[in-house]
Amino acid sequence: MFAVHLVSFWFTKLKEDQIKKVDRFLYHMRLSDETLMDIMARFQAEMDKGLKKDTNPTASVKMLPTYVRSTPDGSEHGKFLALDLGGTNFRVLLVKIRSGRRRYVRMYNKIFAIPLEIMQGTGEELFDHIVECIAEFLDYMGIKGAPLPLGFTFSFPCKQDRIDKGTLVGWTKGFKATDCEGQDVVDMLREAIKRRNEFDLDIVAIVNDTVGTMMTCGYEDPDCEIGLIAGTGSNVCYMEEMKNIEFIDGDEGKMCINTEWGGFGDNDCLSDIQTQYDIHVDEKSLNPGKQRYEKMTSGMYLGEIVRQILIDLTKRGLLFRGQISERLRTKGIFETKFISQIESDRLALLQVRKILQQLGLDSTCDDSIIVKEVCGAVSTRAAKLCGAGLAAVVDKIRENRGLDYLKTTVGVDGTLYKLHPHFSRILEETVKKLSPQCDVTFILSEDGSGKGAALITAVAKRFHSQEEPDKN
Repeated sequence: MFAVHLVSFWFTKLKEDQIKKVDRFLYHMRLSDETLMDIMARFQAEMDKGLKKDTNPTASVKMLPTYVRSTPDGSEHGKFLALDLGGTNFRVLLVKIRSGRRRYVRMYNKIFAIPLEIMQGTGEELFDHIVECIAEFLDYMGIKGAPLPLGFTFSFPCKQDRIDKGTLVGWTKGFKATDCEGQDVVDMLREAIKRRNEFDLDIVAIVNDTVGTMMTCGYEDPDCEIGLIAGTGSNVCYMEEMKNIEFIDGDEGKMCINTEWGGFGDNDCLSDIQTQYDIHVDEKSLNPGKQRYEKMTSGMYLGEIVRQILIDLTKRGLLFRGQISERLRTKGIFETKFISQIESDRLALLQVRKILQQLGLDSTCDDSIIVKEVCGAVSTRAAKLCGAGLAAVVDKIRENRGLDYLKTTVGVDGTLYKLHPHFSRILEETVKKLSPQCDVTFILSEDGSGKGAALITAVAKRFHSQEEPDKN
């Protein structure tokens, strides 16, 4: 029962009519197993459309080929540079990989801020800033003259026709730099390096952070063939059979596909589960109508969904004595980290009230109970939606191979998965329930954006050397 779930023994129960009213508002956030199975089937249908030449342009799940043909085999070695651009911070790394019995990966890195005016300025300004950061790191490490191979983790949707070429499909996560969409970002980086005219770099691979996560975990676990990001953004990649990728030549072997699953639903195939709060958050975002699945599942948006629900409940007199504070009216004030904090406190309400007070919200114990329930409904739905998408991926791999039973591993990164007290458990339980013929292990990635980029670069160099004719 809702009341039993909400109320600690040392607090007065909420009034029954209040419980019913709140529960009615949260009803559409609660997805049944039947609905989740339907969403899983829809996602599989969008994956199939994305892999086919004729239907890819209209598929909401773009299924972008990465030209990563293998996970690590343990023979990777050498020194590599890695760049990591995916949020408000930018990292430059030197990665040393040793193979053999005493294999290891050692990393040295420096973090640089990307100011908002650069994120939303011109593309030239953004890449000049990136190169300035690289120059500072190379000086810092004393390696400015070393022609090291480089992997560029660029955590935005890119269309690739080579491993060292990536055309930006569209910005996400608050970036809006002009003159970048439709351009090859590797070329833009090379041009910025030329403009600075201090050093040159051997850019071997452009890497999505999801792929980097898979590769990092694949270095530790050979069964890892899926990468999942559940943090500020949300995405999945996996190893697909080449014969199923219609727009790529060749039928032998596998290639990693970056699904860009955040766009699932952009063709309105999820409109029946979108709530009024999802629609509002989407309409007020930087990219309305796009990344709709991501806007229901990722850390960048969950706090804002909660805020919209709290405003609605307050307007109806069910919260905060019907008084909407100026702080609650402020977009982005309810960060997703507050959801994790509110759901983490088992005894709950004193800590919840403290968090709400920090947000300028004068709450009663009953208010705190309701806020905690709202947070739980939003985060649980996000975890279950992610689980439905991931179940579709693991089941596709099983069907690709004609197996009755599949054992596989998912490499995971992202603050939502790592820091939220219940998200990972609910996601994993959902996958297990929806794909019972798959035994799925989850392992956390240790720096997929840095280590993974270096490993992809190393694997690409290995493939390149194997494909070169024997010079002897």
